[in-house]
Amino acid sequence: MRIGLLTEGGYPYVSGDARLWCDRLVRGLGQHEFDIYALSRSERQEDEGWIELPPQVSRVRTAPLWTAEDDGVVHGRRARRRFADAYGELATMVCAGPSGTGAAGSPEGSETAHGVEADRFGNALYSLAELARDEGGLVGALRSEVAVRALERACRAPGALRSARTVRVPDLLAVAAHFERALRPLSLDWYEDDGLGSVDLCHAAAGGSAALPGLLAHHFSGVPLLVTEYGVQLRAHYLASTEAPPAVRSLLAAFHGRLASEVYRRASFITPGNTHARRWQERCGADRAKLRTVYPGMDASRFAEVGENPEGAAGADPDTLVWVGRIEPAKDLISLLHAFAEIRREEPKTRLRIVGAAAGAEGTAYLGHCKALAAQLFPDEAEGVHAVGDNPVSFEEIGGPEVPSLAEAYAAGAVVVLSSVVEGFPISLVEAMFCGRATVSTDVGAVVEVIGGTGLVVPPRNPRALAEACVALLRDPERRERLGAAARARALELFTVEQNIAAFHGIYLEIVSHSPVRRVVVDEAGEPLPFGVPAEAHVPGRWTESRLMAAGRPRWAAGAPVRATVTVPALQVVPGPQAVPAGEGVR
Repeated sequence: MRIGLLTEGGYPYVSGDARLWCDRLVRGLGQHEFDIYALSRSERQEDEGWIELPPQVSRVRTAPLWTAEDDGVVHGRRARRRFADAYGELATMVCAGPSGTGAAGSPEGSETAHGVEADRFGNALYSLAELARDEGGLVGALRSEVAVRALERACRAPGALRSARTVRVPDLLAVAAHFERALRPLSLDWYEDDGLGSVDLCHAAAGGSAALPGLLAHHFSGVPLLVTEYGVQLRAHYLASTEAPPAVRSLLAAFHGRLASEVYRRASFITPGNTHARRWQERCGADRAKLRTVYPGMDASRFAEVGENPEGAAGADPDTLVWVGRIEPAKDLISLLHAFAEIRREEPKTRLRIVGAAAGAEGTAYLGHCKALAAQLFPDEAEGVHAVGDNPVSFEEIGGPEVPSLAEAYAAGAVVVLSSVVEGFPISLVEAMFCGRATVSTDVGAVVEVIGGTGLVVPPRNPRALAEACVALLRDPERRERLGAAARARALELFTVEQNIAAFHGIYLEIVSHSPVRRVVVDEAGEPLPFGVPAEAHVPGRWTESRLMAAGRPRWAAGAPVRATVTVPALQVVPGPQAVPAGEGVR
């Protein structure tokens, strides 16, 4: 089958989100053909170029989300009216307050109201998409004064969100600019029969803007949509807008909430990467029947040498704790350092190795703060008056002389610690499990789901609990060995590339088998023939002699209409003097 893979700020670019798992997915499904439709996030990302693509990628089409030149389209009076009506309706649904219950206060009435609002938002969105298709683009219209005034009217209308009523002109301009950026995929020429209209399935590697082209392909051509979210886009938008004024934050949250609900409503299946993401999707209206949890696939071979070491965790330094990851405030290394101070009181020989690089300017400042705190809590120690002092906390990076590889970072200690206060899918925790290491983690994100019963979990921002759990494992090498072996077995069962590819392959086949037939078979007189397309027509191959109308999808079934297959009595030939009619038992 041909799959349209939709990405935003990731694959096939060298840097960005979802790059690794998309590449592994495409390479692992060599029997299928992939068309890549990628939205870039910055000029720098585009300048860095693409990774090397496998031969099953037949086409790559890209478009920038970070900039959009005016398309020069001049709308006539009728088109301007269509835009004003559609954009005004979209803004009204974004600014509208939450639905109440029905007249009798029943849950059924509330669900009906939510359904009506979702329909209105979706209809407005598709009206804008149809206008863009008819007129050649909406970039100028989305930046126009008409758009800002429509947004202002929606904010001042009765029933609007309380925070929206306080919006000021700068806020309106900021919100309108954000809407224009998010809706840029509406103006792309990706939705014709030679584009996304020709694929058998759209697979969006994220929600939000990445899934919008798939939503439009479903609207224009009936192409089924699969949405994968390893990090929920709606949650990311909530966190990214915390510094915006309250009115702007409220309107952006409402817009992305409506868009997420529409994506989930139209998708054939939704594949969250963990239960944490699944709960977010359910709260946004995703149907539980559509949800299929597919864990991220990770390369276990990188850690095979450490994980398969006959000595196991016993070969590591029994007095060393290891932390691995990106250094940023969300990792809460401050709590880890305070916990380590308590650990040193119980086990004075213990050392802590923090391995990772700072994430951006904020991470660099945070790293400096952590180093200063470590120097304050643990002055350089020496065994004697003539020995050189040594701090029990070290800050290192992968690729240095002491930690040349990621696997060796995990191999350096007997216990791996995760101290985060915010976490999605804990990749470093899975890597530690591949290495057969016992772990102590904070209960955030998908940590409990990933670790199962193979490690210790404590509340976040609780240095004392973190210290007690680490001391318990440091004092019990047999327990460390058991937990490490169980963790490696669990990781190999659930989190490998192979299981990820197999899961998506099965979902692809399930979606295509349930997708409606978008073709018409005709008889000799040219009349539609009911039940003329066998189930095998969903699978590549010459399974039937019937020829199909030129709707063009699937590609292997395209052609001019001709006479349908003539059904004749089937005979089952068996050794012996006679043929037995099919369906009768042969004994």
